[in-house]
Amino acid sequence: MTARLVSTLVSPSDVVFTPSVKARQEENGSRAGYANFEASRGWESRVTPILAEFIAAQTSFYMATANAQGQPYMQHRGGPPGFLHVLDEHTLAFADYAGNKQYITAGNLDENPKAQLFLMDYANAQRVKIWGEAKVVTDDPALTARVSSPDYAAKVERVIVFTLKAWDANCHKHIPQLLKAEDVIPAIRERDQKIAALESRLKELEEKLMS
Repeated sequence: MTARLVSTLVSPSDVVFTPSVKARQEENGSRAGYANFEASRGWESRVTPILAEFIAAQTSFYMATANAQGQPYMQHRGGPPGFLHVLDEHTLAFADYAGNKQYITAGNLDENPKAQLFLMDYANAQRVKIWGEAKVVTDDPALTARVSSPDYAAKVERVIVFTLKAWDANCHKHIPQLLKAEDVIPAIRERDQKIAALESRLKELEEKLMS
């Protein structure tokens, strides 16, 4: 992954904030705020420790691509925690498993490398958007082994390597809180055990009162 943005970009956010987007921001009163943010700190163009930790905890994400005509496509990808790997501070990669054999994402990347990853943490109402370019790799056994999950029962057909250009963790508004079953079941089981213990104790007290 390249560590430097192309020369036409003033800041990483220019990957997304095109002139037409900035015009809309100006029209709706948000341009000055974003301009100040870009001048003072701006978006990151590398994987920070905080982002790496967030990525390692995710079990799914969405990947957007578009073909040469600009027709967009969004695809869901899932796997065990950490299946989206951080190779270095500018490069992500994941094993692309056998699926419905439409190959839309792979075909899009063959003619248009621009892509976006959308990571959602519904339990904690957090989302991260990552922009960059991606490519399909099919001839690197070492890389394939590195990003594969031995305990995940699926065939790896290829590896998608993603070069990060910019990322943003933005507003948590309107994110519904959804909890994973594996996180909820232990808490429910513990609650049920406490209820059973209390009911048993209550029954004992009732029997003593009746005797």
